[in-house]
Amino acid sequence: MWSRFRSFVLLLLLAACQSQPAPIKVIQPTGPEVLQPLPPAAPPKLPAWETLAEFSDLPNWSSVRLEAAVSAFKRSCEKFSALEITAPLSSAAPWAGRVEDWAEPCGALSAARSDEDARALMEQVFVPVEVVPPDGSRKFTGYFEPTYEARRTPTPPFTEPVPALPADLIPNNGKPLQRLPNGTTRPYPARAQITTSGVQAIAYAHPADVFFLQIQGSGRLTFPDGTTMRAVYAAHNGHKFVSTANWLIRTGRITRGEASMQGIRAWMNRAGPAETRMAMNQNPRFVFFNAEVEGDPSLGPAGAEGVPLTPLGSMAVDTSLHPLGVPMFVQTTAPGLGGDWSGLLVAQDTGGAIKGAVRGDIYFGTGPQAGERAGTMNAPGRLWVFLPRAVAARIRNEGYAGLDMAPPAP
Repeated sequence: MWSRFRSFVLLLLLAACQSQPAPIKVIQPTGPEVLQPLPPAAPPKLPAWETLAEFSDLPNWSSVRLEAAVSAFKRSCEKFSALEITAPLSSAAPWAGRVEDWAEPCGALSAARSDEDARALMEQVFVPVEVVPPDGSRKFTGYFEPTYEARRTPTPPFTEPVPALPADLIPNNGKPLQRLPNGTTRPYPARAQITTSGVQAIAYAHPADVFFLQIQGSGRLTFPDGTTMRAVYAAHNGHKFVSTANWLIRTGRITRGEASMQGIRAWMNRAGPAETRMAMNQNPRFVFFNAEVEGDPSLGPAGAEGVPLTPLGSMAVDTSLHPLGVPMFVQTTAPGLGGDWSGLLVAQDTGGAIKGAVRGDIYFGTGPQAGERAGTMNAPGRLWVFLPRAVAARIRNEGYAGLDMAPPAP
């Protein structure tokens, strides 16, 4: 399996030696260990909301920066290499072709040494496909990896445990169970009971920071000695999320204008431990974390694809409609992007609120500045998926031609 994938990727060595991108050629294996030919791929069909396009259709394609997305795509290609090459890239999106179809783009882009190289190679191996939402809904938001000051032991005001994954939690297909000392099980308790019983901690932080860390799902912890740790989502207790901010507003504890991370933290500092605990317990959901080393500080935590997220190179998408690991071109706008913006991103994550054909959550990076930029992102836009030319050719051979993806008239 891996050798077949590598045989395609060897074309990197050919492309790297050319001043201009060389035509892509598939290297055929030779010798006594020649693999049997693969069965022909079933011609993929695009959904009704996908339309073959041209690179000239992409806004500002000739000038967009590609380095971040190319770097992200190379990491996705490493994940592809571990998959069975005859398998579909995504069972939810069979129109994206099989793993073997992506070997040629992966090999080509590994040779890119500049934006100009990457642009020429992409035009050679990909066909852009515009996604036109059937319901007209288009929305792009932003997210980031927060940083929180922490301590190894509880030291005021860093007294709240960053909860570790408990040994008594049984996943149970999204409905976690708690294994009791006598061997029986029950639904995992709500937040109030968990915090009363006590939890193991990977670190300690301000109560408000831990609360928001549990909402965000992951974050980077920083310690006074300069070391860092990633708190990475491990599991939750299976209870429905309830907004504490709404409860604070409804009970008159804060105004709607104070319903931000900063405003809620300021209220917690005024309210004291007992009332803070009561407020947090309004949300019965409780999230547990694994401690991980920071790794490359320029990259984010691993997304749903299992690769580190790249600032302004990775995006969360609806994986019930789209495959992970594929390049996507986006046109949208946000103050945090400098206004009107076009760019290339790679689908490497997902999220519970990311639903829809043209729905993306752009990863902005780590820390307060990234958070401020991500917080400005909430706008409509356009989305194109890049498909390998081999896949696009099979789609066209099914009776679709050019930009018109409607089936031919009988």
